[in-house]
Amino acid sequence: QVQLVESGGGLVQPGGSLRLSCAASGNDFIIDTMGWFRQSPGQQRQLVATMTSGGTPNYADSVKGRFTISRDNAKNTVYLQMNSLKPEDTATYYCNALWMRASMPWSTLPSWGQGTQVTVSS
Repeated sequence: QVQLVESGGGLVQPGGSLRLSCAASGNDFIIDTMGWFRQSPGQQRQLVATMTSGGTPNYADSVKGRFTISRDNAKNTVYLQMNSLKPEDTATYYCNALWMRASMPWSTLPSWGQGTQVTVSS
């Protein structure tokens, strides 16, 4: 199994910034794509941003120009820099990774973090 540990959530005022981090750990694994999803009460979980192992990013339209995803493959860590935060960004943010066992690279498996709360409020 691959475990994901998130950090960086908190309470911030509108227009403020936060940086989320997610580190993957385990044995005998290769990570393909890492990314972030978010979910508000009564809402479906939605994609925020993803990045492939090769560094190709993908963003939801609602966060383009404000959020930046990055990753350090050597540390198996993905980051989400969130700037110009809005109240509608309030949600639980979940880290996600698609990974393979090094011995079984044809089989892709998902892991999810426990979630970290981001609240944007004055």
